[in-house]
Amino acid sequence: MSINKYEQHIFVLPEDDANRQIANGFINDLNLNTRVIQVLPIADGWTKVVDEFTNEHIKSMRQFTKRMIVLLIDFDEREDRLSYVQSHIPEDLKNRVFVLGVQSNPESLQRDIKQSLEAIGETLATDCSENKNELWGHHLLIHNKPELERMIKLIKPFLFN
Repeated sequence: MSINKYEQHIFVLPEDDANRQIANGFINDLNLNTRVIQVLPIADGWTKVVDEFTNEHIKSMRQFTKRMIVLLIDFDEREDRLSYVQSHIPEDLKNRVFVLGVQSNPESLQRDIKQSLEAIGETLATDCSENKNELWGHHLLIHNKPELERMIKLIKPFLFN
């Protein structure tokens, strides 16, 4: 079933396969409305996420005003990565674009908590739907807190049953 682009919906643009697996795990959550979320093909690098967003999604987001997007990237321990990505988000879209990711990379998180990437995604979804901060509070994910709080406020009413 495809997304109704005239209703509230969210795209997830993953940097790489590891991020895609986390996103796929997220949408496996039983409380999630799978008709309003779509994981896009991987961009193959965080700079390519930025390029694809600016070249492919800005125009369509302006056309479909209920569309939101998560740019799912590795932060690679770079403090400036978030501000760099956010600098490419036009002012009129800032409230509908979210930048999330592991402080280092998903594989580091996977090694640390000893779960599959899809299981990590499922746990993150459960944390969102149940207002928990268990896995999101992990030291490799805690930096997402401001973006996550902003995002949950907007998407939770239509994303979770």
